Amino acid sequence: MSSRPPKVPLVNLSLQNQPLQTQIEQVIREIIQRGDFILGQALTEFETAFAAASGVKYGVGVACGTDAIALGLQAVGIHPGDEIILPANTFIATVIAVIQAKAVPILVDCDPETALIDLTAAETAITSKTKAIIPVHLYGQMVSPTEILDLANRHDLIIFEDAAQAHLAEREGYRAGSFGKAAAFSFYPSKNLGCFGDGGMLITNDAEVAEKMRTLRNYGAPSKYLHTEMGTNSRLDNLQAAVLNVKLPYLEKWNRDRHEAAQYYNTLLEPLTPKGIVPIANHSSTGHIYHLYVIKITEKSPLAKPVPTGGSPTKTIARNQLQEKLAQQGIQTGIHYPVPCHLQPAYQNLGNPGDFPHAETLCQQILSLPMYPGLRNTEIEQVVRAIERSFDS
Repeated sequence: MSSRPPKVPLVNLSLQNQPLQTQIEQVIREIIQRGDFILGQALTEFETAFAAASGVKYGVGVACGTDAIALGLQAVGIHPGDEIILPANTFIATVIAVIQAKAVPILVDCDPETALIDLTAAETAITSKTKAIIPVHLYGQMVSPTEILDLANRHDLIIFEDAAQAHLAEREGYRAGSFGKAAAFSFYPSKNLGCFGDGGMLITNDAEVAEKMRTLRNYGAPSKYLHTEMGTNSRLDNLQAAVLNVKLPYLEKWNRDRHEAAQYYNTLLEPLTPKGIVPIANHSSTGHIYHLYVIKITEKSPLAKPVPTGGSPTKTIARNQLQEKLAQQGIQTGIHYPVPCHLQPAYQNLGNPGDFPHAETLCQQILSLPMYPGLRNTEIEQVVRAIERSFDS
């Protein structure tokens, strides 16, 4: 692949950060002058503001999104040995966090159209040990709140939302993080709301959950040198919180920009459906905030070729070829995610090949196209033309 900068990058953070540089530098200087680095004013302000924007009462900042899940599960009452249902096609951090909470991850398949957790499959996986379900709001689209609330109410399950990719996403009158017992967010730099390093937050309407989370993140200490829980050191530092405070007022506009870019992609890509280009379905209307714009490259693609598989049904793989051809034309893409959790070398105890066929197929088909606030229509046109040329070359 070429070492030259791509004509259209997968993500362009400078379009967000450069216009806000003066404001960001000012708030950082103020923190340096105050010497207010840990559990300080900027963090409190951001926790309050982000919780309110998400439609809940409390926010608790932590060091990363993984900690927001792992500590959050403990805060909502998960105990060692409890089973937690989650999708096989999530980022591995969701699984890691469940294991860190000493719970047992139970994977289920996904919907092949939306890539979201299959709630019918989830219901069949419920046992007497099942304590919670984690709907992962993947790519910026929420799992149906009404459907999962109905499922959880029927089986007395805790809903813990993984909203790491869904900042201010909406569906059925709910914002991401507002209908579960609690929810976890990540502020990794490339997220719709990103800081300048790692960062995360748990949000909740439950005062007791929020208070326990504050204790767990701070060495298990509700007050200095009094340790009532077996906690850890996981605090969103003030410098990162200050950056996020500057960015938060722009988040809704940035989300709208992403959604508008996605609609233009949809329009331009529609004629390519017969050639196997199928965007991941949006069942959330304008509530989808498109952290990622993901397409499937199906067996209808002109790039698809038969692959012998030792007697089992022939498979066709076209995604990698398309990704290479786009890279040659200066279009940067990504794969979120190329290997389902149960096929990762460290986690093969969670399932066997063939257990979750939709997730396994999607991992072979999906490709993330450039998506970020400020992505121009002309750049989207470049991407689509490059796809078309890939089929002709």
